[in-house]
Amino acid sequence: MSKPLKQRPAQGPTGGVYKVDALKDLAESLNITLPDAVASALASDVEYRIHQVVEEAARFMRHGRRTTMTASDIDNALRVLNIEPLYGHTPYNPATFRRALPFPQSTSAGPVYFVEDEEIDFDRVLREEKITLPKGVTWNAHWLAVEGVQPLIPENPPAIPREAAPDPNAPAPDGTLANVMSADGKTSQAVPQVNGGSLPGANLAAANSKLTQQQQQQLVKQVLSRELQLYYARLTGSLLPPTSDFAKRTAALASLRSDAGLQALLPYLIRWVAEGVVGALKEGAHTDADGKVLEVLMDVVSALLENHALFVEPYLHQILPPVLSTLLHSSLPPSHATQLRTAAAQTLSRLLTQHSTTYPSLSPRIMKTLLLALISPGKNKGTREGAIRGLVGVGKEAVRKGLVEGGGAKVVSSECKNSSSRESVALLNTAMEALQVLQPPPSDMTDSLNRENPADHAIITKLVDLVGEHFAARIANDSAWAREIVGIAPTDS
Repeated sequence: MSKPLKQRPAQGPTGGVYKVDALKDLAESLNITLPDAVASALASDVEYRIHQVVEEAARFMRHGRRTTMTASDIDNALRVLNIEPLYGHTPYNPATFRRALPFPQSTSAGPVYFVEDEEIDFDRVLREEKITLPKGVTWNAHWLAVEGVQPLIPENPPAIPREAAPDPNAPAPDGTLANVMSADGKTSQAVPQVNGGSLPGANLAAANSKLTQQQQQQLVKQVLSRELQLYYARLTGSLLPPTSDFAKRTAALASLRSDAGLQALLPYLIRWVAEGVVGALKEGAHTDADGKVLEVLMDVVSALLENHALFVEPYLHQILPPVLSTLLHSSLPPSHATQLRTAAAQTLSRLLTQHSTTYPSLSPRIMKTLLLALISPGKNKGTREGAIRGLVGVGKEAVRKGLVEGGGAKVVSSECKNSSSRESVALLNTAMEALQVLQPPPSDMTDSLNRENPADHAIITKLVDLVGEHFAARIANDSAWAREIVGIAPTDS
């Protein structure tokens, strides 16, 4: 037989956390009369909302690795629930609650807590020093470097001052100057000192120069390892002076093109090239040996640019002067002039191809230098020839702006019109080769301009104004080429 189920005793209504009496008192303060059923339902809803806010605040408390709930947790919970937060309560200055004394009239009311108001002494507040709030965190953009040069602004770190050279007049503790290392590595005795003063006839300038050489040698020894110093000596010795050992020179250039461990040696190689170019182009030195030296130095610069393992960008301002000097020098050795200018133009073209995207102002600056060398009055024909070859190396638009729009071809035509010297012929041929860069692709039908045709006659007249009579007469044999230079499309005629 089954046992009868026990019936649970009926439970009366139990009061929640939020009392109904508190809700009625609040309604009466607003002159609202609430029935008991409505007040009980509202009290239950208020209690549910309080539980919901406390649960959300507890999540923020646990994520903050804390065991005490703060006012910021409640504010974050209200924001999550899309409720406007309570203002005036901060976790850094929590409110202090005090318990009020019991009321003798109603002992069943229970304990009452209230927030104690802080008494502010205005005299003390006025006497206190005002605290200025710091500015908030902001972001500001500034130039760290402009084309490799760091501007001197407060945002950038200050420049490292160079160490001052020791005073050669300063005596040592024993009353004499320190020994000075000479250029050949030998030690020479410095000027003796007596009571802090030098003896009569002492050559302090020589001692100072030797001291400078010693400092430079010490700097090189600190930067370069012994292996790199030996490599540098063997490399420069196999390249200069030019010898008949072609295999050794080819091996040295191949090493510069492919070796990946030459970054520390790069500034010394560039300086060696610059000093070699200056020495070969000095006044009165235009022998065949100087031409061979310049050819080797241009091959060295080209090899360094071909080495993809080297970071050449910081040294572009040191590479360009020897290249442009070789390209634009007025009197190169006659037997090597054409080859040297062609090699310098090719090196310049490679340099711009590799680094013009990184430095957008590099091509316009070089083009301005070449244009001045081409059209400036009083320039030598060799300089103009080098400028034209440089424009060809820069590109097609550089040739158009330099020879056609800038008037370079017209200057060359007027200058070499009545001259039959070797330099004039070479300059005219170089300018004609440069103008051929602007020639359109050859077609099966190539006709010349007809002077009797008014449209062709206008093109010839404009062509003479742009490039001069000498070049206009040769370009007029190809109508498509002439229209390309003048800027007229073939369909416009």
